[in-house]
Amino acid sequence: MGRKKILYKDAVNEIEEILLKIENEEFDVDELSDKVKRVSVLLKICKTKLHETEDEVEKILDNIESE
Repeated sequence: MGRKKILYKDAVNEIEEILLKIENEEFDVDELSDKVKRVSVLLKICKTKLHETEDEVEKILDNIESE
């Protein structure tokens, strides 16, 4: 079974939540490492989604200009 695809807004919300907890020192050292790794994964997801969206928008604009 495939992994559930994370939506951009959900990834951003989770990043913000983790960062807030880091700022408030709510994690111990062991948790902190895991949370930083999770933020890294979420950032990659966001970056990929932004690039995909940029490519799609450029294609749409190219199609409009060529009509």
